[in-house]
Amino acid sequence: MKNQNVPELFGSNVFDDRVMRSRLPADVYNSLKKTIDENVKLEEDVAEAVASEMRDWAVEKGATHFTHWFQPLTGVTAEKHDSFISTSPDGGVIMEFSGKELIKGEPDASSFPSGGLRATFEARGYTAWDPTSYAFIKDHTLCIPTAFCSYSGDALDKKTPLLRSMQALNRQAKRILKLFGKEVKYVRTCVGPEQEYFLVDRKVFEERPDLIYTGRTLFGAMPPKGQELDDHYFGVIKPRVTAFMEDLNKELWKLGILAKTEHNEVAPAQHELAPIFSTTNVATDNNQLMMEIMQKVARKHDMVCLLHEKPFAGVNGSGKHNNWSIGTDTGVNLLSPGETPYENAQFLLFLCAVIQAVDDYQDLLRLSVATAGNDHRLGANEAPPAIISVFLGDELSAILDAIKNDKPYEGQEKVMLKLGVHALPRFSRDTTDRNRTSPFAFTGNKFEFRSLGSSNSIACCNIMLNAAVAESLKQYADRLEKSDKFEDDLHELIKETIKAHERILFNGNGYGEEWVKEATEVRGLLNLKTTADAMPYLLHKKNVEMLTSHKVFSETELQSRCEIMLENYCKTVNIEGHTMVDMVRKDYLPAIEDYLLSLAKTTSMMKSVSSSVKCNYEISTMERLSELTDYILERVKDLEKALEDIKDSDDIVKTSEAIRDDVLPKMEHLRKHVDEAEMLTSEKCWPFPSYGKILFSVY
Repeated sequence: MKNQNVPELFGSNVFDDRVMRSRLPADVYNSLKKTIDENVKLEEDVAEAVASEMRDWAVEKGATHFTHWFQPLTGVTAEKHDSFISTSPDGGVIMEFSGKELIKGEPDASSFPSGGLRATFEARGYTAWDPTSYAFIKDHTLCIPTAFCSYSGDALDKKTPLLRSMQALNRQAKRILKLFGKEVKYVRTCVGPEQEYFLVDRKVFEERPDLIYTGRTLFGAMPPKGQELDDHYFGVIKPRVTAFMEDLNKELWKLGILAKTEHNEVAPAQHELAPIFSTTNVATDNNQLMMEIMQKVARKHDMVCLLHEKPFAGVNGSGKHNNWSIGTDTGVNLLSPGETPYENAQFLLFLCAVIQAVDDYQDLLRLSVATAGNDHRLGANEAPPAIISVFLGDELSAILDAIKNDKPYEGQEKVMLKLGVHALPRFSRDTTDRNRTSPFAFTGNKFEFRSLGSSNSIACCNIMLNAAVAESLKQYADRLEKSDKFEDDLHELIKETIKAHERILFNGNGYGEEWVKEATEVRGLLNLKTTADAMPYLLHKKNVEMLTSHKVFSETELQSRCEIMLENYCKTVNIEGHTMVDMVRKDYLPAIEDYLLSLAKTTSMMKSVSSSVKCNYEISTMERLSELTDYILERVKDLEKALEDIKDSDDIVKTSEAIRDDVLPKMEHLRKHVDEAEMLTSEKCWPFPSYGKILFSVY
C-alpha cells in the first residue's frame, strides 16, 4: 500500500455520511438522518431521492448490479444480484434503481433455515433496508444491508432481532437517564470484536479432506514443536503474512471497516485482527464482511484462512472477543466512572444492570456462543470456561463490597458510599490486571465477552446481552420512577443488587477445578459444557418471557432458533463423523497396510541374508501397527453404527444428546488410535500432510 492515502482510501466504496451529505438535498439528508438517529419512519419520497443518488454513485464507481445483503440463520451472508439495466424505447438500456427497490426485496426463502416458521413449499421472503448500516460496493455490486423476514413477518435472520434488542435497551436506558435529569436522543451499544484466525498454505489445505469438508483437522499427531516456547505470540510477522495483512487492510478500509490492530497470536500460523468500536449492528455487518474478505484475500496469496474455533488439537483455538459498551448520542460512555456523585451513581447503576443481566441470563449468554466448533474450545485451558462469570478487578470489587456492607471504602481515603450524598472516591480505569480466564470481564470502560468462537456471528451474543441488560434497567426504572426519595432508594437498589447477584462475580482462575466445584456446588452457577446442554435453555419460561416482553423475539421465533441451532450442531458433527469414516477406510487403513507390507518385505529380505538379524524395529513396529489396525477397524465400525443410529431420528433434542454422549466420544477414540499409528508410520507412506507441515506451511 505504498503511497496510498489512507484517509482518501477509507470508505471509498461506502455510501456513508460523507457521501450522503455531499450528494443528497439538505431536506432529504436531514430526514434520512432523523430516521437513522431517532428511528423515525422513512418517507417514500426520501427513499426515492436516496435511491437515485445511491444508483448514480454506484454506477460512477463501476457497479452494474445491486443486491439486498442479508444474514440468514446459516451463519453466513446471502445476496441475490439484479442489474441496474432497464429497457429504453430506442432498444437500448438505461440504469434504473427505485426507492421501492431500495426499501424492499423479495428473495426466495425456501432453502434457508426456518425451524418450522414456514412450510417448504412457501418460498416467499422479504428483505427490508436497514438505513442505519451504510450501503457499500463489493465486486461491482451495490450491497444494501437488509433485514430478512418471512411472508408472515417472522424474522428469518440475525439482524432483525439484533435491531429489536438495541431498541429495547435504548428505551429502558433513556428511562434511567431521565431519572438522573438527562435527556438524550438515543442510547446505543457499541462493539469492537477481536477476530482470531489461522493462515495455512493453500496446497497443504487442499491435501486434507477434513479441512476441506469440516474446517478442522479430525486427525493429526502433534509435531515436535507447537506453541511451547511462546515465540509466535506478538512475534515478528513473516513476509508472506505481512503481504496478506497489507492487502486485507486495503480491502477492509475501502469498505469503511475500522481495521486497527494486527499481530501474531499464540499458536503457530494463528493471527488476530481487531477493529475500532462501532455501533453494534454496523459492527456485526462489518465482522461478517471481514471474515469473507479475509478468506478471499488469503486465496490471492495462495493461502487459506481458517475460521474454525479449533482447527488443530493440541494448540490454541480461535475466539472472537466481543468488547461491548453503552453510549449516548452526546458521547457519554455509561460504563465509565464519573467525576461527580451523580455520575458515579449512574455508572454504578448501569454496572449493576450488567451484573444482574449476566447472572439472571447466564444460560442465554452461554447458548449464544454455542456451536459444535466452539464446544472444543471453551474450557480447554486456552479460552474461558463454559461457566459464565463476571470479572471486575480488585478495586471495583472492593467498592461494591463497601456499598453492600455500608462500610467505608478502604481506598486512598475512607469515604462512606451513600450515593448522591457522599462522593464516590475516584479510581483509575486500569488499577488491576486483566483476567484472561474470565468469560465476561470489565476492562475499564467496557465489558469483554470472551467466549465467542472465531466463526460466530457476533449478532447472537449481543442480542442476548442487550435484551438482558434492558430487562435489568426496566426493573430499576419501574422501581425508581415511583420513588419520592430518589437518592436513598437508588442507594438501596444498588446495595440490594450487589447482594443478590454477587455469586456471578469472580476474580480468580477460571481454569482451576476448584472453581468448577465452587461455581456449581456452592454458588449454583450453570456449567453448560456443550451445545446440546445449552440450547434447550432458550425455551425456558423465564427466557421466553423476557425476550418476548421486550419484543426481541416472538415465541415461535425462539422455537425455530432452538431447532435450527441444534440441527446445525447435529449436521456439523454428522459431517465430521462421516468424513472420519471416509478418511479411515479409503486412506488411513490402506496406508498403514502398505507400510506393514513394506516392513514385512524388509524383514523377510534381511533375515534371508542372515538368520541372526533380529529386526527389532521392524518386528515391534509391525506388531503394534497390526494391533492398531484392528483397533481402528473396530472403532470405525463403532462410529459407523453410532451415525446410523441417529440417521432417521426426528427428535432433534434426543439426536443432539446422542451425538454428545455417543458419537463424539467414538470420534475421539478413533482419532486416538489413528494418531498413534501416524507416529509409527513412515512419512512417505502417510496419506496426508502432518500437523508440522500445516502449521508451519506459510513460513
